[in-house]
Amino acid sequence: MSVASDAVAVRRGPLAVAGGLLAAIVLAVAADTVIAQLALAAGAPDDFQPLKAPSYIFLTTVGILAGALGWSIVRKVSNDPWALVRWLVPTLVLVSFVPDFLLYGDGGATGVGALLLMHVTVAVAAVVAYRKVMPLS
Repeated sequence: MSVASDAVAVRRGPLAVAGGLLAAIVLAVAADTVIAQLALAAGAPDDFQPLKAPSYIFLTTVGILAGALGWSIVRKVSNDPWALVRWLVPTLVLVSFVPDFLLYGDGGATGVGALLLMHVTVAVAAVVAYRKVMPLS
C-alpha cells in the first residue's frame, strides 16, 4: 500500500483495529519464537530469560499495544503524520536496543543479537498492522 492510498483510506472500526493488533501480536510472537529457538540452538545461554516464551510474549504484546497508542496519538495531533512516523519509528527501535545491550553479560552476543532482531521483527509486524487498520491521513 502506498502512502497516497493510505491518505485516502477509510478509518477502521474498533473490531477491525483489535483484530489487526491481535494478528500483529500473533505473527510477531511466532517470529520471536523462531528467533529465540534459533538463538538457543546457536549457543545463547539456556537460562537467558528474555529468550523464554513468557518474557517475549508479554513484552511483544505490550510493545505492539503501546505502539498502537503512540500511532493513534500521532494520527490525531500531527499535521504531517508520515513525516513524524518516518523518523519516530526507527528512532524508537534504536532506543529499544539500549536495554538489550545492557544484557550482554547474561546473554552474550547470540542472545543480544536475537533480542535486537526480535525488536526489529516486532516493529515491522506492528507498523504493517497499524498502516492497515489505523491508516495515517
